[in-house]
Amino acid sequence: MRASILFMGALALSPLLMTGCSTVAYTVQEKFGIEKRDILVDRVEGVAKSQTDTKEEFADALEAFRAVVAVDGGDLEKTYDDLKRAYARADSQADETRARVASVKRVSRDLFKEWETELGQYSDAGLRRTSERQLRDTQQRYEVLAAKMDAATASMDPVLAVFNDRVLYLKHNLNARSIAAIGGETAKLETDVARLIVDMEQSISAADAFISDMRA
Repeated sequence: MRASILFMGALALSPLLMTGCSTVAYTVQEKFGIEKRDILVDRVEGVAKSQTDTKEEFADALEAFRAVVAVDGGDLEKTYDDLKRAYARADSQADETRARVASVKRVSRDLFKEWETELGQYSDAGLRRTSERQLRDTQQRYEVLAAKMDAATASMDPVLAVFNDRVLYLKHNLNARSIAAIGGETAKLETDVARLIVDMEQSISAADAFISDMRA
């Protein structure tokens, strides 16, 4: 029972240590019997969860933008404030996703380096070959995941830039004429957000596949 409680405590520390020194994080977690392989799976799960939240925040920001350009009278100030808050949430969630992707890259790099080094410690040639084959297979699966994560992360920046420009513009030009000036760009934003959501979903699917393989 005590071991189980300690194990869960170490997992709870993982997000807190994610952006800190990796050596400290591994030392703490490995004392609880959590290997880098387990840490990698845990962090990939974190990326998938963060990306799910990110696509939802961007979809909400798009809805807030639609509401602004659709305003015909009414409380324009409140509608703008809703857009500003929606953009801020999307921006914050994007930062979290970037941090989690970076943490996955750090632990994967360290895991593969450790695995490669330990291949030289085998006395049994057959076991060494099997372990090396498993390492190469895992590296290949990880590269697929990394490419999807990078694509999803890259797709956030141009959408955030467009949202930021519109929020800044409306901040000093909150009137019907200004809204009409940006209203025609709704279709492009919808296309950009739709593409971002597709990239996020592909990355989430790749993460799910990677986790399944690692646990097989």
